Amino acid sequence: MQPWFRTLCDWIEIPSVTGSEGSYGDALARRLAPIGFAVERQELAPGRFNVLARAGKPRVVFCTHLDTVPPFFGVREERMTIHGRGACDAKGPAVAMLAAAERMLASGEDRIGLLFTAGEETDSAGATLANARLAEPWDPAFTIVGEPTALRSVAAGKGTLKAKLAAKGVAGHSSQNVGPSAVHELVHCAHRLLSESWGSHPVLGAGTINVGQIQGGVAANVVAAKAEAEIFVRTVEPVERVQARIERCLGPNVSVALHAKAYPPIEFVVPEGNEGIAIAFGTDVPHLPRWGRPLLIGPGSILDAHTDHEKVEKQDLERAAAEYERAARWALARVDAK
Repeated sequence: MQPWFRTLCDWIEIPSVTGSEGSYGDALARRLAPIGFAVERQELAPGRFNVLARAGKPRVVFCTHLDTVPPFFGVREERMTIHGRGACDAKGPAVAMLAAAERMLASGEDRIGLLFTAGEETDSAGATLANARLAEPWDPAFTIVGEPTALRSVAAGKGTLKAKLAAKGVAGHSSQNVGPSAVHELVHCAHRLLSESWGSHPVLGAGTINVGQIQGGVAANVVAAKAEAEIFVRTVEPVERVQARIERCLGPNVSVALHAKAYPPIEFVVPEGNEGIAIAFGTDVPHLPRWGRPLLIGPGSILDAHTDHEKVEKQDLERAAAEYERAARWALARVDAK
């Protein structure tokens, strides 16, 4: 796989932070065509697009995302390791998928395709578009998704609910008994949210909440008229139940201003012989319901993703290519058995 290591290094050097995936998408498209794939760019916005590639009529699809989180930083290659933004999330999985697809195509198996999506790190807009536009000759029965799972198959993943809360108050001089303060109302709400139970699941464990951002007020000596917070729940129960828990914690002067995205826990297919694990991070899978049954596996550790020390081991890329090929052939065998 030595040439693929060079390819990964080249791709890491292309910035592809969410919203600026175009140059990396072009590089992928250029690499796919000589292997024998017909390539399509599915425009999401000017300069942003999904990349779709197929040989014949795809029944099994390899899928990962084009975008990375900020900030961008370039590649550093060592004898056993490749460092850089996207090394494991998710340019490393992309390289391993292409290596597996190339081997399968060389063996005569053309019922495979590849889908690379824009915007997974924020709103999964690319996946949503791909799901809406799925059409012949694409006919996926299984989609193998690449994310850093330490090369372990995933059996289930927590869902997500992201929301913005808005608190209302009455502006006034802090020396007087006036208000209420929007900041105080929001702090009391946050306390209730953090004290709330977010359910439990036999495989996924407990649901969790993070109050990621709070802002409001104008000065320390002014009672705040407005305040906002963003929360993120890793869900283990139906979305409606989670929303009801949030509503109970709001209070009279706090409301939900925006539900950004929400989906329940996800179950994945685990091939025979693999032991499935549970994950808490999100993927494009909830936004691709028409793309067949999902499998999730990939090289690298989620503990390295989104960090300033992101990396992937070269031996794991080699193992990932073999695992992706094995999973695809297993899935195609299930298609043939029907």
